[in-house]
Amino acid sequence: MEEVILVDKKDGVLGYMEKQEAHIKGLMHRAFSVFIFNSNNELLLQKRASDKYHSGGLWTNTCCSHPRKDENNLSAANRRLKEEMGMACNLEKVFTFTYKARLDKGLTEHEFDHVFFGFTNQKPKINKQEVEDFKYISINDLEEAVILKPEAFTEWFLICFPKVIENIKKIIKSR
Repeated sequence: MEEVILVDKKDGVLGYMEKQEAHIKGLMHRAFSVFIFNSNNELLLQKRASDKYHSGGLWTNTCCSHPRKDENNLSAANRRLKEEMGMACNLEKVFTFTYKARLDKGLTEHEFDHVFFGFTNQKPKINKQEVEDFKYISINDLEEAVILKPEAFTEWFLICFPKVIENIKKIIKSR
């Protein structure tokens, strides 16, 4: 049984709950999202496995999940990047955001999400139970794809993508 960490609006721990129950009840819990960029400043997207418990077959950020009890966000992000994408690289926390979105199968995501960026040219070795496909895509092409076919992307990706663009442009400029 996988549990999530229930949190308040300031990310303070309120308790723990089985992951599926938290998604059924729409309770806010801690999460993280990882965005990996290559040396061409292209973002590595994954297509979630079609049989995932929600949002199957949709394109999203490189990986995301929930930290475990007594696991810090950076350790959790590194763990999940390895589990889903078979990759490792230096990750840096860039921002946080909260959101609440109704998903398929009667579930609700309500998360306090910690967003990490990483940079590598390493090719993923995807876990087929988690990830159906992957691709690197330029920010400009991705912006266009999101406008033309938003239904192909996960809810949380669409919500945080503008802030990802804002932050990656600042990082690219400072390099």
